[in-house]
Amino acid sequence: MLVVGFPADAFETNCYVVAPAPGEQCVVVDPGIGVLDRLDEVLAEHRLRPAAVLLTHGHLDHTFSVAPVCGARGVTAYVHPADREMLADPAKALSTDLAALFGGRLPYAEPEDVAELTDGATLALAGLEISVDHAPGHTGGSVLFRLPAAGTTYEADELCLSGDVLFAGSIGRTDLPGGSLPEMLASLRDKILPLADDTVVLPGHGPATTIGRERAGNPYLRQLRELSRDTSRGAAPNRGW
Repeated sequence: MLVVGFPADAFETNCYVVAPAPGEQCVVVDPGIGVLDRLDEVLAEHRLRPAAVLLTHGHLDHTFSVAPVCGARGVTAYVHPADREMLADPAKALSTDLAALFGGRLPYAEPEDVAELTDGATLALAGLEISVDHAPGHTGGSVLFRLPAAGTTYEADELCLSGDVLFAGSIGRTDLPGGSLPEMLASLRDKILPLADDTVVLPGHGPATTIGRERAGNPYLRQLRELSRDTSRGAAPNRGW
């Protein structure tokens, strides 16, 4: 299996391309701001044909290029229904500062064909089987995408594209519209902690990590019970929008 990741021009949001092998169909995950040229290079280099775009959540730094990617190839965008409205109106999820920063200056369009993700579903796309776990907290519609790691360069049984739920050493922020710390803690407890230690995490920002590494060193996982009582004591700063 082929997995290629690269950061977007803005906010260093990771965009991923996943395919069974070079020369096959692929899925594109989280095409953010300024990724089109690099994405075209990756597709051409590996002779890939996008079959769908998957969105870990609805924030603009993860969805900005979804319409041109889907529209140019006639493919469907997949997003959880709780974040569906952000595709039509990204400002609904922006902080006051971010709304002032963008101020309508970035052109944005909703993709024509949108399908909704459901918790526990398995997507059969581009010759891949991708499990969907609803993991709210960063946004109401945040999801994890999991798939077997066989054939990749990773020494693991499973990959987890975690969006802004889990980062190396931290978690996504929960103070934006639609965010919820209690929901985030529940998602970490119920969807992240049960994963195998060798599961490779491909986050929405920053480097890859493993569940075992985060279980041992991430303060939000290592001290989950304590953090549910006092989220500020000993916690690393969270990230993402």
